[in-house]
Amino acid sequence: MGSIIKRKRADGSVAHLVRIRIQQDGAIVHAETETFDREQAAKLWMKNREAELSKPGALEKLKAPDPTFAEAIQKYVDESRKAIGTTKAQVLTTVGKTSLAKRRGSTITSADWVQFAKDLDVQPQTVANYLSHIAAVYQLARPAWGYQLDPQVINDARKVCKSLGLTTRSRQRDRRPTLQELDKLMEYFGRVKRKDATPMQLIICYAIFSTRRQEEITRQTFEDLDESHSEIWVRDMKHPGEKEGNDVRCHLVPEALAVIVNRRTSAEQTGRIFSYYSGTISKLFTDACTMLGIEDLHFHDLRHDGISRLFEMGWNIPNVAGVSGHRSWASLRRYTHIRQRGDKYANWPWLERLGIRRTAADATASST
Repeated sequence: MGSIIKRKRADGSVAHLVRIRIQQDGAIVHAETETFDREQAAKLWMKNREAELSKPGALEKLKAPDPTFAEAIQKYVDESRKAIGTTKAQVLTTVGKTSLAKRRGSTITSADWVQFAKDLDVQPQTVANYLSHIAAVYQLARPAWGYQLDPQVINDARKVCKSLGLTTRSRQRDRRPTLQELDKLMEYFGRVKRKDATPMQLIICYAIFSTRRQEEITRQTFEDLDESHSEIWVRDMKHPGEKEGNDVRCHLVPEALAVIVNRRTSAEQTGRIFSYYSGTISKLFTDACTMLGIEDLHFHDLRHDGISRLFEMGWNIPNVAGVSGHRSWASLRRYTHIRQRGDKYANWPWLERLGIRRTAADATASST
């Protein structure tokens, strides 16, 4: 199957050309060559390569397409009918630009991905996210397109990275804002008097009492509201398996409903309740915390606080899930280990100042 041909180079040295050919029914179905400086190295490579090609299925594998990993990523993105999340898209774009991704998929080993993980200058949780998104490409490439990408390669790499401590699961945050911190934020945003200013006071209150995520808040419309039943549709709610079309009908506690009612005026009966960009809200909140010296507080912590509040008020898991939209009650178990009872916001003056408590009381009275 193989042969070695010696050729003299222009500089007088000898090149050893290994030529391997595979014939079927008198026709050459595969041919490859490799050049070595030393005859011993040429013989060793030819012996090992002949052994590889003699294995069952080796020829079929050679016929399979073997694009670069960057091309596999692009194929994955182009053919995915599900919306690819922002973080996943950013990760795949970053990976696609690396030198490793420019190699043929079949030549990339588990050790290569482990080294890739070591070279990433990010937290272990982020490394785990990278490898997870890479694995998604592997899982689809061979069965969908016949690419020479073995999922076991990335699976082995993920196991090694976990054993070495290169990856870890994201830690669950338990940071909650104190009333003193919220007072500072409300006073800070209250000093902004522009008519076109983002109503951060109401947005903060709505985030807490509705337990909605930042992106969900900016998508909700007045048409989504069922005021008579104190419910609202949450469009495209975050879910690991579904990025779009995961619409969930959630219960509104009186304070959350009151915020919406306060936003709805005679001239504003339709459209988005908070017609602002999610990124703008995040930046305003983060900048305010920096200005006020409030450390390690994220906008998403408001949702955590709102869910915790319901458990502190004695709500059970099914009822809390009806507000938060959690499909798995197990996801809410971490909120049930609380150290206090009662409503944290029972005497919070900002609810009165913003007209939320008054509107909430009227709504509750009209529904009874």
